Amino acid sequence: MELQNTVKEALNALYHHPDDAVRMQADRWLQDFQRTIDAWQVADNLLHDTSSNIETSVFCSQTLRSKVQRDFEELPSEAFRPLRISLNTLLKSFHKGPPKVRTQISLAVAALAIHVPAEDWGDGGILNWIRDEMNSHPECIPSFLELLRVLPEEVFNYKIAVRPDRRRIFENELAAGMEIALNVFTACLNINGLSEQALEAFASWLRLRHRIPASALASHPLVHTALSGLNSDILSEASVNVISELIHYTTVRNLDEVASQMPLIQVLVPRIMNLKPQLRDSSKDEEDVKAVARLFADMGDAYVELIATGSDESMVIVQALLEATSHPEFDIASMTFNFWHSLQMLISERSNPLQHGHEQSSEPEKSPQLLAFRSSYEALVSLVSVKVEYPQDYADLSREDQKDFKQTRYVLRSNIFCGFHKTIMLAAVADVLIDAALVLGGDATLKILYMKLIEAVRNCGQVQQTDWRPAEAALYSIRAISDYVSNTEGDVMPQIMNLLPQLPHQPQLLQTVCYVIGAYSKWLDTAPSGPSFLSPLINILVSGMSISEDTAAAAAVAFRHICDDCKKKLCGSLDGLFQIYQGAMIGEGPFKVSAEDSLHLVEALSMVVTELPSEHAKKALEALCLPTVAPLQDIINQGPLVLGQKPARDLTVHIDRLANIFRHANHPEAVADAVQRLWPIFKSIFDIRSWDMRTMESLCRACKNAVRTSKTLMGVTVGVILEEIQALYKQHQQPCFLYLSSEVIKIFGSDPSCTNYLTILIESLFNHTTSVLTKVQDFSSRPDLVDDCFLLASRCIRYCPQLFFTSPVFPCLVDCSMIGITVQHREASNSILNFLSDVFDLANSTQGKPYVPIRDNVIIPRGAVITRVLIAALTGALPSSRLETVTYTLLAITRAYSSKALEWAKDAISLIPSNAVTDVERSRFLQALSDAMSGAAVNGLTTPIEELSEVCRRNRSVQEIVQGALRPLELNMVAVS
Repeated sequence: MELQNTVKEALNALYHHPDDAVRMQADRWLQDFQRTIDAWQVADNLLHDTSSNIETSVFCSQTLRSKVQRDFEELPSEAFRPLRISLNTLLKSFHKGPPKVRTQISLAVAALAIHVPAEDWGDGGILNWIRDEMNSHPECIPSFLELLRVLPEEVFNYKIAVRPDRRRIFENELAAGMEIALNVFTACLNINGLSEQALEAFASWLRLRHRIPASALASHPLVHTALSGLNSDILSEASVNVISELIHYTTVRNLDEVASQMPLIQVLVPRIMNLKPQLRDSSKDEEDVKAVARLFADMGDAYVELIATGSDESMVIVQALLEATSHPEFDIASMTFNFWHSLQMLISERSNPLQHGHEQSSEPEKSPQLLAFRSSYEALVSLVSVKVEYPQDYADLSREDQKDFKQTRYVLRSNIFCGFHKTIMLAAVADVLIDAALVLGGDATLKILYMKLIEAVRNCGQVQQTDWRPAEAALYSIRAISDYVSNTEGDVMPQIMNLLPQLPHQPQLLQTVCYVIGAYSKWLDTAPSGPSFLSPLINILVSGMSISEDTAAAAAVAFRHICDDCKKKLCGSLDGLFQIYQGAMIGEGPFKVSAEDSLHLVEALSMVVTELPSEHAKKALEALCLPTVAPLQDIINQGPLVLGQKPARDLTVHIDRLANIFRHANHPEAVADAVQRLWPIFKSIFDIRSWDMRTMESLCRACKNAVRTSKTLMGVTVGVILEEIQALYKQHQQPCFLYLSSEVIKIFGSDPSCTNYLTILIESLFNHTTSVLTKVQDFSSRPDLVDDCFLLASRCIRYCPQLFFTSPVFPCLVDCSMIGITVQHREASNSILNFLSDVFDLANSTQGKPYVPIRDNVIIPRGAVITRVLIAALTGALPSSRLETVTYTLLAITRAYSSKALEWAKDAISLIPSNAVTDVERSRFLQALSDAMSGAAVNGLTTPIEELSEVCRRNRSVQEIVQGALRPLELNMVAVS
């Protein structure tokens, strides 16, 4: 009673106390209480207490539901019957109570049914039990209908802590009782006020796919009631849900399946087609129109295989889907986008199976199937291209909303069906246009969009106040299909390029014009008339850099594309390009290019410089570096105190530009010479700013790019750089020193002349790193250091195994990795696991084979511990999202050490008590490892491994038992029999 009162007081504080701190304390206490064994009795007592208020009832019903789902194993086996009686009493007592509470109790009963074998419920399992209860207590039928509705949904609720075998058995139990459930729902149709609830429950049971033949469903009263309800305001939502599930129930994934589903398809399709006029009925509520559009979209998705045949009947469905796509409400139109993509995939594959999945031609072959859908996709282009128009109230939106609109709009080929929020779906319009281009051909699609552009431009004119939005939308669409327009297209592209300089410099329109110029840079380079447009288009880009930061960003990106693709043609205009570059870098005149976007200009000029002959490249590279080097030199000239106190941003903005030059100016000798010349500047920054991670990362990136470009030509300077970073690493442990070393290892690792200084480098860096990573807390506090350390180690395995495995640092690193396997940081953990996989897979590489004996001398004495820690990681020490990487590492050690590894695994898994893992689950897991040892493919082995992971994570108590048995942090633990 005292604990019950405390719960009530905590709930009162949580919901009503004015002090935030008190509310938070109450919330924490209640969460801790829910994990206790006392929560069972307290929650049950308070739910049976008629004086409990709504807040108490909701909390206690949620607690009881959670306890049944996750902690049922806390109870003795004899507790099932009194728990069922209590839940049944609550279900009946709350049949007119708060729906929230009733739903939670229903979920608790459903979870109980999943935990307990069918025979414990009596003859016929839970379904007969529910039917008998409904017959005995007709006033409580709504509560039991709610329970019936959630039962099949809970089959797939992985919060319920049951073993996979029991989950599969329960699904089969429900399937076997489906006729009982449907008979109950049918009987409820005749009870006043229960038809809608019965249909909702029926929709839920249909998710147990293909348990009743389609021919039986076609004549079932529930199906006909749902179809009739499509025209009823009262039953509309439930009817739509049923019909939607029936459509998915009859989904056809290949034409061989059609015959078995056809009886039901022939009942559904005509009734849905009769709803087509509602799509354009202005008197209909928007939610009703959405429901109708959803059915058409579901029908298109489910029957796309049939529709792709191009039959007369299927074309009627296509026309209805076009009607839905044409709806002015974006949320309604976008429901059909998945269908157009799936249809494109199918007809493209059937028209040209060899080409499917590879780069498509701009004009696909005119197969009969493509021709059948040509007019539909032509109409689709016209319909969707207008849906990317800026909203009329764009100027009134907040800056944040404007930013969100533009950012999502310019991400093409996104994950289009993740949701229907308008700004997310705008990018989906671009994807639909690409689908159309793959059916019609890019050039044909371009012609349709060009006509839209011409029509829009007529209404745009030269005056800023005119409606620029339709022209901008047409250009956005033209940009979207740029990859599918042939580089030699000569009819439409020249006219578009002639038109661009004539458009007004309204900021949003100019931004899109710049993006279009960049998107068609390959056409400008390849098409016969392309080069003649370069000069006026570059002038547009210069204007774009001067209007606003947004237009400058688009112009900078486009400038980079043009310089990349047309670099050979621009070599002769280098003086003019440098003038633009220097103005933007220094910030002279009207230029509004941000520091971030200036990197695009750096890349652009670097690419043009790449095309210069070697004798001119060095001088051009100096000119390219000058606007960046001069400010750095000025700061250094002011002395160490000023250099040390400058904000990192004042340095990194210039160093990042140098990094991009070194990366994109592909003149190895000129870059090597530049770095050697700039070394005094770099050394000053290294020496004075070595404590500053941001500056060091920027500087190391510049050096890494220089090494990647110049390779062995940087030999002398690389030696000096390595000496510098070895000394600084001991003081500051900057992770970027490790990834710079990683690039050096890749370039110089196999060079015998570098053996001495690379050996010193490896031993210096790894010895110091392992000395600071001695316990898992060290790994958690420096995950970036861990990540780069083990990435470097993996690179050593690939590029200089002769130095790495013979070094005394190898066993130290293995010991270090064993400590850190269970670090929670994703990248750090993955780098350690990948390092261990590389060690175990050593025999798979020709370079690595000679060092297998050395590896074995290190790994075999530690194998049992490594295997135990990996199994601990698999069973809960690491998040389940890390499962794939852990599994691969475990299989890698098994393949490498065969029977030894299997013994290690047996010893480790035998530590787990039988109340957590059964003998059957152990044997399945060990059989998977045995199959891996025999060379079986990884894909076939993952299910038993994943199921062991699921079983060991099924609730907090079991996970604690498993981890307590495996003790991953106790590396010297000895197994006891």
